[in-house]
Amino acid sequence: MAEQELKAAVVQMNSRNDPGTNLESALSLMKKVVLEQSVNLIVLPENFLYFGRDGLAAVASSLDDYLNPLCSFAKLHQVSIVVGSVPHKVNVPLSGLGLGQQTCVSTSLETTDVNVSIPAERFFSRSLVIASTGKLVGAYDKCHLFDVDVDDGFSSYRESATYQAGRECVVLDNDSMKIGLSICYDLRFPELYQNLAKMGAQLITVPSAFTAVTGKAHWEVLLRARAIETQSFVLAANQWGEHGKGRETWGHSMIIDPWGKVLAECESGVGYCVANINLCELEQVRRAIPVQQHKVF
Repeated sequence: MAEQELKAAVVQMNSRNDPGTNLESALSLMKKVVLEQSVNLIVLPENFLYFGRDGLAAVASSLDDYLNPLCSFAKLHQVSIVVGSVPHKVNVPLSGLGLGQQTCVSTSLETTDVNVSIPAERFFSRSLVIASTGKLVGAYDKCHLFDVDVDDGFSSYRESATYQAGRECVVLDNDSMKIGLSICYDLRFPELYQNLAKMGAQLITVPSAFTAVTGKAHWEVLLRARAIETQSFVLAANQWGEHGKGRETWGHSMIIDPWGKVLAECESGVGYCVANINLCELEQVRRAIPVQQHKVF
């Protein structure tokens, strides 16, 4: 691949509460996309491995076993993978898959409770990056937890009952790509994305499980806004369809360029979409309208 060009895919899934089945589905979709499209980067959705709550501890305790096939896939097909999100027990290292060497920039978010201890039974909603070498090279913990009431069959969402919020913005240099990481509800908080842009992100990933109600109203407009205001490519892999217990997600996974143009979008159902990304276009947009230089606040 030329240093300034790559081909990226976002994968749209309908994950349930069976991690083995979900992993097989992800690997099947990824295999199809690398064979058909020869992509350099794949983004999986939030909760790709487990869409549920009661079994989080069991999934987290076996996380290395689920990540190993993804690392092997990345190495075999020489493709980088943004592992949308997985439940990760706080204060527990990935025993067999420690982070490899990488250029990873992070900055702590301003907060008033930095000294608050984290309950042992909590999990991080963690996005991981696997390089084309098969090595785990970066991680980001979701900063904004989805504690909202939605007019749908599920009604009340309280991520903070199970998850602990992350405290850092993360941008990593992987395979000549500067990738900024975020997850789902983060999308509503532009300050996070401004930080990612300031830290040098060229591509920003948004693995998500956006609900059908909020997705229909806000998904595309928020994604395009984040792309325009950060002048970055945005890669958003969303869950789709019904997941049981009244929970339904919107789908419409998409890739957006720094001008706010939708380059590729998934139709309803399980699948993927692919777009060519030329980082020279990003630099042209940033030179023409240098918003980072013009910022006052």
